[in-house]
Amino acid sequence: MSNFLILVPARFGSSRFPGKPLAKIFDKPMIQYVVENCQASGFDYAVVTDDQKIEDAVIAFDGNVVRVDDDVPTGSERIALAYDRFYAHKNYQYIINVQGDEPLLTGSIIKDLGSSHASSPFDIYTAVKERSASDEEFLNPNIVKCVKSKLSDQCLYFSRQPIPFDRNQEMKTWYQHIGVYSYKVDALKSFVTMPQSEYEKIEKLEQLRALENGLTIGAKTIDVNLYGVDAPEDIKKIEGVLGEQKK
Repeated sequence: MSNFLILVPARFGSSRFPGKPLAKIFDKPMIQYVVENCQASGFDYAVVTDDQKIEDAVIAFDGNVVRVDDDVPTGSERIALAYDRFYAHKNYQYIINVQGDEPLLTGSIIKDLGSSHASSPFDIYTAVKERSASDEEFLNPNIVKCVKSKLSDQCLYFSRQPIPFDRNQEMKTWYQHIGVYSYKVDALKSFVTMPQSEYEKIEKLEQLRALENGLTIGAKTIDVNLYGVDAPEDIKKIEGVLGEQKK
């Protein structure tokens, strides 16, 4: 049995994009792209949803799906409930949270993330992309920045602000956070029992709760361009990337 279980939280409700997991990218629902990437990783997986339409769609293309209808604030709580109810009797060591709106997150990236986590000491493992200091998105509050030790790969802080502050204008690169997480099982179970933390509330970044409570987060640096889907207009961007990959 694999030591890794991928759980994909997929809600129908979204203030900016209702029904987002079922939005068509070319001729397939977005959640199908995500599932195919999970399958390509070689790890066990399941979509975790609260909606009958999403469940039916996943079943229609022979994907694995479980229902968690509870009203919970985040995907982390949803996948923790799914683990407790459906998978706690199995001997998984790591739970990988893959967002249902990340159709470009390939199976090889997911597999590499899990393997890197397994060979590290960290409670939680994630991914970052190194970007040029001249990139204007450094100033974009919707792009989350990570301060990461180049010596240990440990994440020291995450922020919507441009960090670290380049006082002497000597910084060459910065790290953009990529929102995929691998948790040790006990770390996930502990994390979802923690109340919202001070900096999490200020920045609206869930991972800060883990840091404030002493959990360690490591990060793998990946060199790919990933685009999540936040609004309907993002679909065309995803189709453009996938179209280029087919050439």
